[in-house]
Amino acid sequence: MQEAVNKVQPVDEILPLPRLFLFGLQHVLVMAASPITAVFLVSKALNFPTELTLNLISATFLICGVGTLLQSFGPWKIGARLPFIMVPGGAPIVIFLVIAQQTNVQTATGAVILTAMFYFLILPVFARCLKYFPKLVIGTMLLLVSINLVKVYGGIITGNPGTPAFADPANVLLALATMGFTVAFARLLSGTFRQLSVLLGLLAGSCVAASLGAMSFADVVPGPIISVPTLFPFGMPTFDVVAAIPLVIFSVISMAEATGQTVAIADVVGKEIDTRIDVPKTIRGDAIASLLGACLGTSLIITSGENIGIVRATGIRSRYVTAASGGILIVLALFAPLGRLVNAIPGPVVGGTAVIVFCIIAAMGIDMLRKVDLGEHGNLFTLAAGIAMGLLPILIPGIYSKFPQVVQMIMGNGLAAGTLTAVILNIAFHHLGGPATAAAAAPAPATAPAPDAAE
Repeated sequence: MQEAVNKVQPVDEILPLPRLFLFGLQHVLVMAASPITAVFLVSKALNFPTELTLNLISATFLICGVGTLLQSFGPWKIGARLPFIMVPGGAPIVIFLVIAQQTNVQTATGAVILTAMFYFLILPVFARCLKYFPKLVIGTMLLLVSINLVKVYGGIITGNPGTPAFADPANVLLALATMGFTVAFARLLSGTFRQLSVLLGLLAGSCVAASLGAMSFADVVPGPIISVPTLFPFGMPTFDVVAAIPLVIFSVISMAEATGQTVAIADVVGKEIDTRIDVPKTIRGDAIASLLGACLGTSLIITSGENIGIVRATGIRSRYVTAASGGILIVLALFAPLGRLVNAIPGPVVGGTAVIVFCIIAAMGIDMLRKVDLGEHGNLFTLAAGIAMGLLPILIPGIYSKFPQVVQMIMGNGLAAGTLTAVILNIAFHHLGGPATAAAAAPAPATAPAPDAAE
């Protein structure tokens, strides 16, 4: 009996150091394209010099590492003590860029700082609204997260439409080969090697790329050895509340996304949580990482849906693995040649690995929706409308391009539009009617005393 009480939960298990490193590296290699791509997008659009670009890459890796450690260890109720990886948010990068182009980059940095502070102001109110995120809403959100990420990383595989290299068969075949290696390793290997199938698939794809001359190491050695991020690299920030409004609006969507990810990862690792207590911990981690990141020149740094698929695929549920990832990210940030080595991995290889991982997230969403009674009228229409509103901007970019900018910021983001629709319809069908209607709502998953959607 005493052994059962003292048994370490899988999420709290400390693995041997070699396994911690390998599984942590697996997470890092899958997410590494995100910070690099985010920095290059901003740097190219704002014409930053090469030295500043490299400095920002270092800063982004550093903050992602620090944020990952916060989420994994959860000190002072900052971080959920779950296996999360932190990355720059895709939508926040675009909003940061728009603010910088409309005003200046100092104002964009100030907007990130104001948004990070807004997280703390709105969090007590948001925590009271968590009963409006049952399985129905979170399952819909996971589906849309997966589809959106597959589209983004599919673009990394194919390149930009209209360019000469778009849909180059060599790149597409390299991505498909990487996916094939990953699936083959998952099928043929066993034990630890099977759990490392994502990493092994990525390495095999990189070897193929190198043998074909598609991977160059020429830029790995030249350059500085140590890279130290600069505090306020754009100068002192300018605070403009009006300019920050689009980023502040997005932060509410980000909190909803963090809710879904917290519930999803808790379900994967088998940890019972109280959403009213644990979701705010995740959001505080996002807020602190974003605040620190703004001081080093980044946009919002948020929890990543990317690594949820890896945790499900590998079955390795320890938060100490992602803590190891955080340490690796910090080393990558400070030891410049390692960062350049990761950057040398071809986009199609990273994209092929990522597509497999993200589709596992879709499978998790389907599994969650499987537990919802879709024979019930309100659930069926909530799901259908949420997916419809989410898919429209994903499948038809620019559908809201002639609408006001604020509408574009929300409705033009498939994840935001779909999640908002699902939340509103869940309230309409299950919270504004009588007791019989309210009883149809499903309880929030992976929670202990958290209220369900019927309350």
